[in-house]
Amino acid sequence: MSYKVRLPIFEGPLDLLLHLVRQNHLEITTISLAQVTDTFVKTLELMQQLDLEVAGEFIVVAATLVQIKSRALLPPAETPAEEEENDPALELIERLKEYQRYKLVAEQLGQMEQFRTTQVTRPGASHEAPGEVDEYVEASLFDLLNAFSDFMGEELARARIHEILKDEFTVEDRVRHLKELTATRPQVNLSELFRSARSRGEIVATFLALLELLRQKWVTVRQSGLFGEIVVERSEGNVLTREESDGMG
Repeated sequence: MSYKVRLPIFEGPLDLLLHLVRQNHLEITTISLAQVTDTFVKTLELMQQLDLEVAGEFIVVAATLVQIKSRALLPPAETPAEEEENDPALELIERLKEYQRYKLVAEQLGQMEQFRTTQVTRPGASHEAPGEVDEYVEASLFDLLNAFSDFMGEELARARIHEILKDEFTVEDRVRHLKELTATRPQVNLSELFRSARSRGEIVATFLALLELLRQKWVTVRQSGLFGEIVVERSEGNVLTREESDGMG
């Protein structure tokens, strides 16, 4: 790709792992980790194709998951003690459970803060429960990657990103288009952006442009509940420059 989006990934491998466990409605167990291994590895490969800044810990966790899945295919050890002593899943399971507890507390605190903010900005508002203030929650990078992968389907399995992205659809052009679009429509569904594309190449360019605008903090992405519709919104205070406005149309 001639255009590279150097987007720092603030979410770590445990975020991705927890995302996959939740997505598949699984408990955090050795079996569930083995089940999501292939998806974790494919997501990691997609992140690398998109030239995202993947931390080394992603590689470590991926290797651990592959080891866990391989062990799950082997006959059980002769004694439970031997099985537990050599089980690479135990530490990862404990880390993931601890991280899940942390995430739940953080989400609850976020809902409480959102509730307090709503009461201050809307004094006459009805007394809503903290969890009912806003049906949308912040979407993560992995939510975006999941939506992109689902929409592209088998195309990603047959070709690499740089082979799909054609010269006629440059990321720079799509960045300009998305800025102009969100300047006039502060909120737009991600699925609409994908459906309006005329080809797979344009979808790829649009997705890379969205990642670039996230890096620039021009837009934010939110989701209507867990794994729901993703909405792209222009960040508060962002406006087109005079040159950008003159170039519209």
